[in-house]
Amino acid sequence: MRSGEVERKTKETSVHVIVNLDRDGDSSIETGIPFFDHMLIAMSKHGGLQLTINAKGESQCDSHHVIEDVGIVFGSALKKAYGNGKGIRRFAHAIVPMDDACARVAVDFGGRGYLMFKGTFGGSFVGGIPRELFEHFFYSLCINAGLTAHIAFQGTNDHHICEAIFKAFGISLGESLSFDPRKKGIPSTKGTL
Repeated sequence: MRSGEVERKTKETSVHVIVNLDRDGDSSIETGIPFFDHMLIAMSKHGGLQLTINAKGESQCDSHHVIEDVGIVFGSALKKAYGNGKGIRRFAHAIVPMDDACARVAVDFGGRGYLMFKGTFGGSFVGGIPRELFEHFFYSLCINAGLTAHIAFQGTNDHHICEAIFKAFGISLGESLSFDPRKKGIPSTKGTL
């Protein structure tokens, strides 16, 4: 069973993440930020993976530190879970419409962390979270997981946009890390990810 567990404690946050790539079950996510929890649950559900996330931030800190550190720890746990990548599909993409919104996500678990994030939210906050933190979350996740992701979106309702992004990312994540029966080794001409 492919799973990864990582814990990170700083003066600002305490984050513990367990990710199981081969068990599509109920996820338990508690970050203290309800809208962020909602997005992470949608991601894990549509990605077909089991996620346990417990995160706490110091009372004087805003949501920035918790969201950033969840990205760091989640990315690190993913990297641990997929190991050398033997037999994975590696590449995947998804397009998710949600009423007025549409998100397109393409990913490559090739060992290099990179993020392209294109689109604009209408307001300064989405679900009480400063809009720029969503890009920062995905950046932190990608860099620590060794994942390249291209995320593009449009729409008029910020909640719908954000939910479409997280669902499309989850689908892409799950598919890229699933096994391809035709691939026996590491999916790279270099012989390593």
